[in-house]
Amino acid sequence: MAFSDGSRRQSVIPSFVYSTAATSSVFEKLLPRSTISPMNPVFPNDGSPSSSSFLVQAPSEPSKKIEMYSPAFYAACTAGGILSCGLTHMAVTPLDLVKCNMQIDPSKYKSITSGFGVLLKEQGLRGFFRGWVPTLLGYSAQGAGKFGFYEFFKKYYSDIAGPEYAAKYKTLIYLAGSASAEVIADVALCPFEAVKVRVQTQPGFARGLSDGFPKFVKSEGALGLYKGIVPLWGRQIPYTMMKFASFETIVELIYKHAIPTPKDQCSKSLQLGVSFAGGYIAGVFCAVVSHPADNLVSFLNNSKGATVGDAVKKLGLWGLFTRGLPLRIVMIGTLTGAQWGIYDAFKVFVGLPTTGGVTPVVATAPSVAPELAKLSN
Repeated sequence: MAFSDGSRRQSVIPSFVYSTAATSSVFEKLLPRSTISPMNPVFPNDGSPSSSSFLVQAPSEPSKKIEMYSPAFYAACTAGGILSCGLTHMAVTPLDLVKCNMQIDPSKYKSITSGFGVLLKEQGLRGFFRGWVPTLLGYSAQGAGKFGFYEFFKKYYSDIAGPEYAAKYKTLIYLAGSASAEVIADVALCPFEAVKVRVQTQPGFARGLSDGFPKFVKSEGALGLYKGIVPLWGRQIPYTMMKFASFETIVELIYKHAIPTPKDQCSKSLQLGVSFAGGYIAGVFCAVVSHPADNLVSFLNNSKGATVGDAVKKLGLWGLFTRGLPLRIVMIGTLTGAQWGIYDAFKVFVGLPTTGGVTPVVATAPSVAPELAKLSN
């Protein structure tokens, strides 16, 4: 990794994966300039063909790849985060809708199947996608901050630690980087999440974001949009820390123990398959860790003036940890796997490597004491 003092330090991530140096053409040097090839004449400055010199021209270079940790790199990661989070959360809106209603009104929405039945009977098929606009916009904004700032903070903390400690404590760097990113991302998400929950759990409140947002502000005030920011952080920060740290660890283990071929020699389709598998497994852990806070967010945004104590009293500790959990495991596992798949697919599309891999062993400088002892003798 590059440091401000200009010294070259080894990255936690394999440097050869991220190499963007253009390969010089050696074929022009090997081919004699007098090679007769009527298909590739070399034209002098006046535009007329030369009768004494012909050269086989090298194929055109591919388009320049994005330089790692450049502004274009972070912009690409931000765009990938927008696509991965916004589209996937919008796609699972029906599951999220049933889950939120199970958390708010368990007597009416007793199970997953009965919950879908109640929604279908009362609101029809269109009811399954109620609140999709604030979901799309809110989680697009969150994804931009989550993935873009994660890449930034991961490098920032690795640079502070230095190559040896960054490799040794890489999991701590993943955790710190993802937590820092999520704090910022949730500030963007919170207003949309507040409106989404109210629209989804209170029939008749509003049709969507356009009428729900001003109605919410009129009822709760502008600061009411951030009433759930603390429980949202309580849900999302542990979720994201688990999401990124476990994903990086799982992907590293897959490449180290399950795939005999080094990552840089694997096909892009295989690498994307590893990203999806690692993301799905990580999503299961994410759902379990963040579920109590998810129940709190739904409860607080649904009830005016409600407090965390009210939620604990009504739901109980057991209900706080288990209500709606099976559905959320299915939803978050699929969601997280799809997010990592889309994110890495976008990175591949713009010429970047997929996320994660086997961390190289950082070579330490050999001790010079024995050599100095020999010279002194």
